[in-house]
Amino acid sequence: MLLHGNGVYASDFEYSGLVGQLSERYRVIAFDRPGYGYSARPRSTVWTPDAQARLLHHALQEIGVDSAIVVGHSWGTMVALAMGLQVPDVVRGLVLLSGYYYPTLRLDVTVQAQPAIPLIGDLMRYTVSPLIGRLLWPLLAKRVFSPQPVSERFRRLDPWMALRPGQLRAAAAEAVPDGARGRLAIEAHRAPAGAGADRHGDPGQDRLAGQRVRALARNAAGRRAVERAAPDARCGAHGALRASRAGGDGGRRDRRPVGEPPALRSPRAEAPARASESGV
Repeated sequence: MLLHGNGVYASDFEYSGLVGQLSERYRVIAFDRPGYGYSARPRSTVWTPDAQARLLHHALQEIGVDSAIVVGHSWGTMVALAMGLQVPDVVRGLVLLSGYYYPTLRLDVTVQAQPAIPLIGDLMRYTVSPLIGRLLWPLLAKRVFSPQPVSERFRRLDPWMALRPGQLRAAAAEAVPDGARGRLAIEAHRAPAGAGADRHGDPGQDRLAGQRVRALARNAAGRRAVERAAPDARCGAHGALRASRAGGDGGRRDRRPVGEPPALRSPRAEAPARASESGV
């Protein structure tokens, strides 16, 4: 299951080539998180990572998925962590890409958060904000990918879809620092270690009870383009994580599609799975 970051939507994974590469070995599910793409974001709910994780777990249940490797990018890593903490028997493993784990002081928040302000933000979202966003889109894309050039695949992403009034509100709301992200990271830090690579050299930051964890850091300039610029690295993390769960043979022991009921595993695949920390 693929969870996108702030400012984009599920099609970002498709245009980056990740869906195509992963679908050669896995069943791939990519959701538009609440408020992004074609998903609604009711004002009646405060859409914290925990709330989004509960919704997405329910969505998996609705389509008959009993277990999944969860990939989170940027803000989506918080939702992935929340799912791992809430339903460890469902989350077979985590792949975390350029996670924004802790709230930080950022001067640009005062501008980015404006579309989420009631009344004033509503007026902006339906008038000037989409036009300003479209004018700044090439510059923002260049900044995200720097020092690499903007990927040709990313250029296929429809900017107007990302600049819809509803998505602007969602992106603005998630630009505001809050304590939920830090709390999730601290809970993950305190949990027993899984097997994986800790991000930015921080021992244990990506550790989570019961899950195998793989983390990919940002690129050389510290931007968040790993998800789009390095599909081979992402697929490699996927394969390494699956191999660690299947006994280190690159996943050849367990060719069960992600999401298939555990009862359908072969005896050969069941043994290493039961020996793992999560027991799924």
